[in-house]
Amino acid sequence: MKRIDAVRRFNRFYTRRIGALQPHYLSSPYSLPQARVLYELGQRGECIASELGADLDLDLGYLSRLVQGLKRSGLVQGEAAKEDARRVRLTLTAKGRKAYQQLDARSRDEVGAMLSKLAAPEQARLVDALQAVEGVLEKKADNTVTLRAHRPGDMGWVIGAHGRLYAQEFGWDERFEALVAGIAADFINDFDKARERCWIAEMNGEPVGCVFLVKQSASVAKLRLLIVEPRARGIGLGRRLVEQCIAFAREKRYRKLVLWTQSNLAAARAIYRKTGFRKIKEEKHASFGVKLAGEYWELGL
Repeated sequence: MKRIDAVRRFNRFYTRRIGALQPHYLSSPYSLPQARVLYELGQRGECIASELGADLDLDLGYLSRLVQGLKRSGLVQGEAAKEDARRVRLTLTAKGRKAYQQLDARSRDEVGAMLSKLAAPEQARLVDALQAVEGVLEKKADNTVTLRAHRPGDMGWVIGAHGRLYAQEFGWDERFEALVAGIAADFINDFDKARERCWIAEMNGEPVGCVFLVKQSASVAKLRLLIVEPRARGIGLGRRLVEQCIAFAREKRYRKLVLWTQSNLAAARAIYRKTGFRKIKEEKHASFGVKLAGEYWELGL
């Protein structure tokens, strides 16, 4: 009983501490459940409603009422998924993204203010304790992979993952990492949010894959920087990322999707072939410290 009472006491303390019982979360116009939906959509970029309900462990009827309220407020929009009209794809409107950014900033400020009152050793102790609680209650990671839009800090992971994995698996030198860094910089500096997208795949809160779709011309999009960490392979993630690109390109009415790959990247080439791409040209070259055969693939949309 003492242990049960201790857990219940902590629950009461923490819900009060973070303001979970207040009708307006972080002094915003939104309840905590509404704020959580805004946060998830802000992090992911887009999400199927049923998947969001499963991830948040929310009754779908309750989630539907939350979403309808956010739609009436002009914060969320939904449309039938292209691949299955029974599935609703949710995204934030411009007003909704602004609300998400405000909530995210307030939350960071509040946590930062709380931590600033603690000495560095106390901060470390608190974080360790929170991680211990999460680890004990989760018991075992379920290895569910979610996709979200990019956010600050992701490009560093994209560049590092490409440099590390291509060196380990194919012997490419740091010039490949420099190439990826240039592609990532161009994407950020010239980002067209209406017609371009980066998807980051996460497993247990850690990035394990990505792919980019960039505008090459008004009618042609380019698939770039597809990568999957070894621990996330064998579950169809690579194909899932490519299919996200194809669906987005069709939604934005591009006429063609193109890509550049190498003849020795067997796993990626198999995915491209299975999703309808065809090789149109091959050129031998020496890059990244090795001899390669570059291949140009395309998919008519």
